[in-house]
Amino acid sequence: MNTNRKIGIYALLIITLVLGSCSDPAVEFPESTPISDAAPGETAAADPKETADDVPGETEDIIPEETEAPFSWPGIKLHPITEGLENPVHITHAGDGNGRIYVVEQAGRIRIIQGGALLGTPLLDISDRVWHKGEQGLLSAAFPPGYPEVGHFYVYYTNLAGDNLVARFSLLPGVDDQADPASELLTIYFEHPEKRNHNGGQIAFGPDNYLYIGTGDGGGANDPYENGQNPGTLLGKILRIDVESGVTPYAIPGDNPFVGKEGYRDEIWALGLRNPWRFSFDRESGDLYIADVGQKDYEEVNVQPAGSPGGENYGWNIMEGNHCFKALLCDQNGLTAPAAEYSHKGGNCSITGGVVYRGSAYPALEGIYFLSDFCSRQIWGLKALEGNWVLAPLLGSDQVIATFGEDGAGEVYLADYITGVLYQIIY
Repeated sequence: MNTNRKIGIYALLIITLVLGSCSDPAVEFPESTPISDAAPGETAAADPKETADDVPGETEDIIPEETEAPFSWPGIKLHPITEGLENPVHITHAGDGNGRIYVVEQAGRIRIIQGGALLGTPLLDISDRVWHKGEQGLLSAAFPPGYPEVGHFYVYYTNLAGDNLVARFSLLPGVDDQADPASELLTIYFEHPEKRNHNGGQIAFGPDNYLYIGTGDGGGANDPYENGQNPGTLLGKILRIDVESGVTPYAIPGDNPFVGKEGYRDEIWALGLRNPWRFSFDRESGDLYIADVGQKDYEEVNVQPAGSPGGENYGWNIMEGNHCFKALLCDQNGLTAPAAEYSHKGGNCSITGGVVYRGSAYPALEGIYFLSDFCSRQIWGLKALEGNWVLAPLLGSDQVIATFGEDGAGEVYLADYITGVLYQIIY
């Protein structure tokens, strides 16, 4: 396998198989509690969504160009809220008006933050059944409409066999802040190839109250299983299922784009994705933002308008961003280009997708989609200006960001994967 790729002044040792050679089937995967703020020559954070050396060679340390636009980008700041989290990988809320923020820890716990304080008792602890190495673990949680009255919620995790699944857990009787680990009901199961990386891992309820699921292509360089473009598999996709209709384990929405089409899985909403680690819905417009982790050269953000009937093909592994990945087989007919991309120049390597700001505390942030890169630690803003998507650098941070999220009021947060500190984006 390849050795360390230099990321700015940091040396980043990335170990599962995503950006590098996939020639060593006996590779050992490291524990995912990395060293923080590595100095030159030290080992830095293992990215929970993009680890390893899929492609040889290094990129130049050139800062991506900023697109000029008639818009005054805000000078954001990061305000620490609380500490004590362990490898946080997902931030969300339950839409129930109680002001709580829920943070998923990769080892298998969902922590509660209320009034700026991290509560001692987790909402859920299933660390006894979660495989927590490299990119695998408990990866996200989603709360259905009507929570907590409905009494249950959903999680996406890697089990001890190395496969991924979505499961439902119920609250303990009479409480709304602790779930019963023994109440698990399987919703959907994804057998994962032996590569162990590209797990996807995001689940979220859309404006239509259906559950959307992001799955990775199964790992290894170049999508060796051809899952991204294979409509007969659930890997490398965004899925859309109905989990709240009373049908066990789930129903297929009748307006899913490929229902009844030969060779296609009915659950598919969009395809052609490599590792959609984080996606989110704009709570105002309903647009779907999908940040797809790239391989060798480019990271991308795909934006699906709220009125879309689904069925978009975002191009992997024919394309990487706007660029032909398979140069000899680059038929772009029927493919949907990303709204934005950025290169691995300047020490970038792995996108962390975010959310659109729709809070009220900082009007200057209105409508900006925040994202970051796990390696360069740069925070960007993405916004449609005069009909064009514009991506602009907003803050060079010290935080190793694996996730963004929002609270019930639309304020935006991010978490440092290494230090376990939760920050709020302020202006």
